[in-house]
Amino acid sequence: MAITSNGENANKFDHLPSHTLINLNRRHAPSTSTRATLRVFDCIALSLSLVTDFCFTARRLTMAAISNSLSLKHGFSLARPQRPFLTSAPPSSTSIKFRRCYAAFANENREYVIVGGGNSAGYAARTFVEHGMADGRLCIVTKEGFHTCVGSGGERQTPEWYKENGIEMLYEDPVKDIDIENQTLTTNSGKLLKYGSLIIATGCTASRFPEKIGGNLPSVHYIRNVADADALILSLEKSKKVVVVGGGYIGMEVAAAAVGWNLDTTIIFPEDQLLQRLFTPSLSRRYEELYQKNGVKILKGASIKKLEAGSNGHVAGVKLGDGSMVEADTVIIGIGAKPAVSSFERVGLNTDVGGIQVDGLFRTSIPGIFAVGDVAAFPLKIYDRISRVEHVDHARRSAQHCVKALLSAQTQTYDYLPYFYSRIFEYEGSPRKVWWQFFGDNVGETVEVGNFDPKIATFWIESGKLKGVLLESGSPEEFQLLPKLARNQPLIDKAKLQNATTVEEALEIARASLQGEAAV
Repeated sequence: MAITSNGENANKFDHLPSHTLINLNRRHAPSTSTRATLRVFDCIALSLSLVTDFCFTARRLTMAAISNSLSLKHGFSLARPQRPFLTSAPPSSTSIKFRRCYAAFANENREYVIVGGGNSAGYAARTFVEHGMADGRLCIVTKEGFHTCVGSGGERQTPEWYKENGIEMLYEDPVKDIDIENQTLTTNSGKLLKYGSLIIATGCTASRFPEKIGGNLPSVHYIRNVADADALILSLEKSKKVVVVGGGYIGMEVAAAAVGWNLDTTIIFPEDQLLQRLFTPSLSRRYEELYQKNGVKILKGASIKKLEAGSNGHVAGVKLGDGSMVEADTVIIGIGAKPAVSSFERVGLNTDVGGIQVDGLFRTSIPGIFAVGDVAAFPLKIYDRISRVEHVDHARRSAQHCVKALLSAQTQTYDYLPYFYSRIFEYEGSPRKVWWQFFGDNVGETVEVGNFDPKIATFWIESGKLKGVLLESGSPEEFQLLPKLARNQPLIDKAKLQNATTVEEALEIARASLQGEAAV
């Protein structure tokens, strides 16, 4: 959730993860090419990853080819083991020198350094290239292997792309220390880099269960990056019973993918409803019924006491607070994420607002240091509050805005409109596909229109103004209307909306209110 400048919770869904997409071939029909599609937050972020960021951080890891984006168009794509387009290992292990660095530089001075290797880092790099400022000037430092692949149009940012554009890549070499007075950073391997401008794009780390209750058992998975996705694929290939812990983005999308593989799937969460930070109780109930219709067992209002190990040392079940046991040979934990700020707290950056605080140009309190993506707590201009958003859309846009401001005289501040979406159950044999989009702020009273067969729309109204809108199974034209409504916040007749008999009629009422505002 978002944190205001005084540390109070400001919004219930600002911390939904960067979306992550997971495509899983259905194991029960090997003669066909059917798939189950799961978007989890970049990583996943994703992303909430299940961006992070998935669009969870978020890049598309397709089982046939880990492609596109971990917040993956939003996120990860987990497919059957064919040679992935992206891997979690450096491009080559034959040469340590080549492994560490794609472009050779004569000295250790870098005009620009990006710390992080996810979607924000990838989009920042792309923007440097577009402005002709990358070749021999830019270095990216990441604690992981290569996984930066940017979707939504443009060139695929393969390892070769970075090399061809003269961008130095330091893989698996996290930042160990920063000297802000001398503008240098030291990596874990001992490499010293002097920077002119430093962009922090470290994203988030998954919240984990403690080791003492089984949080680190084999076959217990957390999803924030490509290596996590690789490990999960291998586990699911051998799995029969899956338990997903968490009823947010990651939980919902992983559960949808797992049941698409024809796995015995149970989702467990402590809240009273699915995606409680965003959905109304009525909306959650409809999605819960759909999940159950698809074969997912739902245990809500349940606490986890312990993850139990079997005779082989791997996880064998989940013990609930009431003492009951749910058998599982794979457990996926999606209980939130924390901004990766530990390397930067000691240098004086303000992290008391739920992330690294920045201004509308993504400048931190220290000259020459910027922060973007999931890790940045920025002014959400439209609602006049400080927020941190875990979503691939923000990860990309914030990186672009930051670099453009850094390289030019641009002074226009970032003006982001919160946006979240999900696409699940997109495989042959599914009773129906799910694709919803949300824009705006989920505050005030709600009006729900439609019977979920397949459409439904929910409108949030505060002080007579339309503040947010969610639409399920809309047309492209209807989806295009949503951000216009959310950004303009027109005065709307609540009674008219309540009397609408179809989603189409309700959207026309909203469209008319928008046109009425323009006329005034």
